Amino acid sequence: MGKRKKEKKIDRQAGREAKRTRKEKKKKKEKKEKKRMIEFFILVSRQGKVRLTKWYNAVDARTQSRTIREVVSVVLNRPSKQCNFVDWKGKKIIYKRYASLYFVACVGEEDNELLTLEKIHLFVEVLDRYFGNVCELDIIFNFHKAYYILDELFIGGHLCETSKREVLRVTQAQDQMTNGDQKGDGLRRGSGAF
Repeated sequence: MGKRKKEKKIDRQAGREAKRTRKEKKKKKEKKEKKRMIEFFILVSRQGKVRLTKWYNAVDARTQSRTIREVVSVVLNRPSKQCNFVDWKGKKIIYKRYASLYFVACVGEEDNELLTLEKIHLFVEVLDRYFGNVCELDIIFNFHKAYYILDELFIGGHLCETSKREVLRVTQAQDQMTNGDQKGDGLRRGSGAF
């Protein structure tokens, strides 16, 4: 009897240790996945005017404005001959200038800079196809569409849709629905029915 009790006790301990290691591996995996994301995205003009911001972490407004001010000054004051990667407060700022706009993304230290540049370029390509040679005025007057395209590409800071065609198809479908709603509202108002 004493031998069986010892074997059961050893089996229980081994089971607990295995469960503990599975939990630790799962936590490490979640921590790794959490780090591989864009923390925030900023579009800023050469004059320092912010045209679009998207935060994927919960940050209060005061911290957001301070961060934007610091990041924009770092990016705009950098000579054009230097690389597009900046180490900033334990994170990486990756930016790319297209015409008069800077597209800026912040990622963790472990993230791949070139992949982040590719994500920025994908966003610019989709904007370019949607607006037909996108410029700063397109972003200013149609910022809601730029946000919608950004939300189609990235969810929670992770790239979710890589197909430009699919993003454009969904965006154009939303435009048609919006135009249909506006036409429908006008018909109901003009019909005189109560």
